[in-house]
Amino acid sequence: MFELKKTEGKARRGEFTCAHGTVQTPVFMNVGTQGAIKGALSAEDLKNIGCQVELSNTYHLHLRPTDKVVREMGGLHKFMTWDGPILTDSGGFQVFSLSSLRKIKEEGVYFSSHIDGRKIFMGPEESMQIQSNLGSDICMAFDECIENPAPRDYVLKSVDRTYRWLERCKAENARLNSLPDTVNPQQMLWGINQGGTYADIRVDHMKRIADLDLPGYAIGGLAVGETAEEMYDIIEAVEPHMPSDKTRYLMGVGTPSNIIEAVARGVDFFDCVMPARNARHARLFTWDGAINLKNAKYITDESPIDPKCDCPVCRRYSRAYIRHLFAAEEMLAMRLSVMHNLYFYNKLMEKIRNAIDEGTFADFRREYSVKLSQRV
Repeated sequence: MFELKKTEGKARRGEFTCAHGTVQTPVFMNVGTQGAIKGALSAEDLKNIGCQVELSNTYHLHLRPTDKVVREMGGLHKFMTWDGPILTDSGGFQVFSLSSLRKIKEEGVYFSSHIDGRKIFMGPEESMQIQSNLGSDICMAFDECIENPAPRDYVLKSVDRTYRWLERCKAENARLNSLPDTVNPQQMLWGINQGGTYADIRVDHMKRIADLDLPGYAIGGLAVGETAEEMYDIIEAVEPHMPSDKTRYLMGVGTPSNIIEAVARGVDFFDCVMPARNARHARLFTWDGAINLKNAKYITDESPIDPKCDCPVCRRYSRAYIRHLFAAEEMLAMRLSVMHNLYFYNKLMEKIRNAIDEGTFADFRREYSVKLSQRV
């Protein structure tokens, strides 16, 4: 399932194989929350911009069109016509974001739909059943994402409950995979490390979930209020206790600089809505830093978004044209910008992989970690 091919310091170069293909790592997963990239990118577009893994959201697809409809349509791969690997998150983060609408108990979480207010219950078994209906290659354990900072006593109780939920997820995932009519009987369950910003709680929890011998492990509950340095400190504390022969996923992170720094600390998988969200507001990434295409200086700029980029957008369109599309509120503005930003992220990961292959990742990090965090 995962082969570690090479390392440079703690940076890792590997291959992850699942039912729908082989993924070169480190990798950024392109986020299609409701089975589509916000910004009107199709499955064909994802292929053209170098996407390896698509990520969809358990909570949102459970609400609409419902996971049962997706199952009836042959699973998420067939439904959205994407034949590559898919990861579905468990719904835990969405439940966290609905703090005013939910109640957490040992059996699971009771909450109200953000769409129509109807009452919904989701526990470990329900999350596994929904993700099994979706037929993703990787399903994530149902957990509680804790806000940062949070009282230590509460974090301890929450982490213990998340561990008990993981045991239930593992049992239910195994049961569902054994059924004759399961959409994807090779679906893999990955566990999630929690513990807020308490390094000792994080380490203890990581040791416990590593003993469950799952195919992959994620670090969750970061990029939700703590500083970047606090996040890096947690990764450094947890990484030595993550199995070296299993994939490592940092959930919901982040900026290009965050990704480079996390790769340097031993992470393999990433996802974040930020590149697509930024693009929809004309904030675009280039190899010299970020630009805001709504600035007046681009009104007659004939150059591409990034002269160093060879994406389908930069090969054809000017900054001036795309800026005009934003001013005119044309949907094409968002589509072209999202396509560029996601291509940039996928190309960033390719450059990182090549640098590790060539033993030059330290040089790459030195050149780009700070530069890509700057605004032009």
